Parts: sequence; C-alpha cells; structure tokens
Amino acid sequence: MAVPPNTDAAFLREVDEELRREQMATAWRRYGIAAIAIVVLIVLGFGGWQIYRAHQQSVAGDEGEALSKAYEDAGARRPAAATELGSLADSNVKGYRALALMSQADLLLQKNDLRGAAAKFAEVANDGSIGQPFRDLALIRQTSAELDTIKPDVVVARLRGLAVKGNPWFGSAGEMVAVSYLKMGRRDLAGTLYGQIAREPDVAESVRQRAVQMAGVLGVDAVNQPKEQKSQ
Repeated sequence: MAVPPNTDAAFLREVDEELRREQMATAWRRYGIAAIAIVVLIVLGFGGWQIYRAHQQSVAGDEGEALSKAYEDAGARRPAAATELGSLADSNVKGYRALALMSQADLLLQKNDLRGAAAKFAEVANDGSIGQPFRDLALIRQTSAELDTIKPDVVVARLRGLAVKGNPWFGSAGEMVAVSYLKMGRRDLAGTLYGQIAREPDVAESVRQRAVQMAGVLGVDAVNQPKEQKSQ
C-alpha cells in the first residue's frame, strides 16, 4: 500500500529532526568538555586580569610614594635620591619612569655632567611608549644640554616642529632654533623667528624679552602696535 504524499513529507521532516538531534548530541559528546573548559578559562582569565590590575595599581601607588620620597631626598641633597630614582627608572609605569629619568638628568646637570644628562633626556625623548608631552619636553632639555656641542643644523632639524606658534614649547624651542640660525649665518630666519616669539604673549616673559632685544638687533620690529594705530 502506497504511503500518502502528506504522510511521506511528515516522515521526512521527522527523520530530518532526528538527524539534527543526533548531530547535536554527537557534537556535545565531542566538544562539550572543551566548551566547558573554554568557559572556565574565560572566567579564570577575567578573574586573573582583575587580580593583575589590582596588583598593578598597588605597585603604582607604592612607586608614587617612592618618587615623592626621592624628590624629598633630592631637595635635601641626600645621596639616597640617586638610588631611589635609579630603581624607578626601570618602572613599568611609563609616567613614573619618565619622571625618574628626567630627575636623574637634573641631578647630573647639578654636577655639570651635560653629556650624562643629555643621555638620560634622550632615553625619554626616544621612547615611543611614553606620552608625547613628556617626549617633547625631554627633547628640548636634551638639546639645551647639548646646544654648545652639536651642530646648529642638528638643533634646527630636532626642534623645527616645536618652534611654531601654538606649540606649548614654542618659546624654548624657538629661541634655540633662532640661535642656531644665527650660527648658520641665516640672520633673516633668525630675525623672523625672534619677532614671532617677541609678539607671542603666551611664552615665558624672560624668553619674550630676550626675543624683543634680539629682534631689534636684527632689524625686526617686534613690538605689537595698538589697534587704533594700525587702522590709521
């Protein structure tokens, strides 16, 4: 007796569903343990990360206190400051490491060790993992320590990108670039740059006053005229 078409279709659906159930059961038998293991690893990994973060925060807190102690000892000229800063210079916290290295450089400057100080500043300036503001400041400090011993074109190449209006380090970087232009015989470029520094109200007053004087010597009018005079 032939199976009616609708019964045949129902039978095929039942077989198909049974096959899918069997495949799922087989997959669970094969991969169920692995799936559980993965879930456990994820949970353990998250917990481990939380523990790691807590440890890192604890270490950072301890190193912050150590840095404060190093500054206190340095201010009192205690020998312990050098040892404390040396330990912090290997810190995994980039900000503390940068501050420690730059503080080591300052101690070397006090001893008139310009070469040693420049090397410490260079470590910070060349470390791409440290924030750019730290690196820019370190580059300026490095160049200042080396200003009398490196070629003026090297100074210009290093600091040209910082010696622009609007940059936080415009005054310091611009003054060293202007001095280097003079050493290169480029009085025109030096005068223009001194004039820009002199007319920039945001630079340090001492830097601005020197720029006004140098701009005047180089024949550049560095004094901003009142607006009513400009309109006449």
